This record gives sequence, C-alpha cells and structure tokens, in this order.
Amino acid sequence: MLPVLVIGSRNVKKRQEILEILGDLHLELRDLTRYPEAPEVVEDGNTFEANARKKASELARALHEWVLGEDSGLVMPALHGRPGVYSARYAGKQGDDAANNRRLLAELAPLPDDRRTAYYVCSVALADPQGEIHAVIEARCHGVITRELCGTGGFGYDPLFLVPEYHRTFGELSARVKQALSHRARALARLRPVLRHLDSALP
Repeated sequence: MLPVLVIGSRNVKKRQEILEILGDLHLELRDLTRYPEAPEVVEDGNTFEANARKKASELARALHEWVLGEDSGLVMPALHGRPGVYSARYAGKQGDDAANNRRLLAELAPLPDDRRTAYYVCSVALADPQGEIHAVIEARCHGVITRELCGTGGFGYDPLFLVPEYHRTFGELSARVKQALSHRARALARLRPVLRHLDSALP
C-alpha cells in the first residue's frame, strides 16, 4: 500500500503542476477533490511560509493524512514587494489572472525596463496527520516583467514573467522546461528526499 500525500490546494492549475512534478515518486498523490469535507484555510499569513505552514497543518489535522501545503506568488522590488502574498487576489477577486495581470501592468507602466525585475517565491510545508510540520522549504526564480502578455501557457503571472536565460516567458515555455526552472519545481525538488522516506514515517 502506497503512502498517501494530499496536495492541499484548490487551485486546479497549481495542483496539476504539483502532481506532474511529483508523479514519479512512490506515493499515492491525492488532491482536495477527494475530500469535499476539507475546510477552507484562510490565507492570512504575512509570509508565503506562514500560509504554507497553516494550510499543511490545518488540512492534515482535518483529513488525518500527510498534507503538502504550498503558497507562492510574485514579488516586485520596485513595488515594495507587491503583489507578494496577495498575488492570487491582487485585483480583488481570488484567482482572476486576467485582472491581476492588468493591475500589475498598469502599476508598472511608468517604470523603465531596469526597474521591472521580479521573482517568484514558492514555500512548501509538509505536515503529518497530527498537523505537525516536518519540513519547510522555500525557493525562488528570478525574471523580468514584460510590457505585454506573451504566450498562453502556465497561469497567474506566467505570460508576463520573462526568464532572461531563455528569452521567453513562462507562458511561452513548455511545461517540461518550466518544471525544470520554476520556483515551485525548485522547492519540490529540495523536498524530494523527505518525500522519498515518507513510507518509513508511517505507523
């Protein structure tokens, strides 16, 4: 019987990306669609790590399973760190990518190109069925925000996030390339050694 790991996210695209990245592990990966009774976790932390910890811990206690909590977003130094932890609801409504991108472009419009640097942050936290946190990892991916949407791949700010080494946005790069470069892929790669030993942590 494979160890169960629940991906604690209701964001369909994010959830699918995590499932693809971790799909080769010797785990039974589940998402929250299997648990309609799972509570809505209020993401009121001041940092990505705080939100990831809260999601992992609260969902693990509610579901009595190992849970991977994740929080991620875009940080713009020129905007004093915004959108930050409010990335998914920057324009007001949770998960409205188009509105969030419009607001970001409007705020950046007066700025020269050398002030459009940005980085994605991803924090992941792993909690046991009692809600105790066993690992927390954070990773970043640096880039530049373009002046218009480029590409239709990815989600969130991906069509605006240019990776200088590739001269393409995450919206233009293939899923395979993005999974090798992204903040989320980097964080999950560093979590792999812990996940590989999850079966030994089971009672």
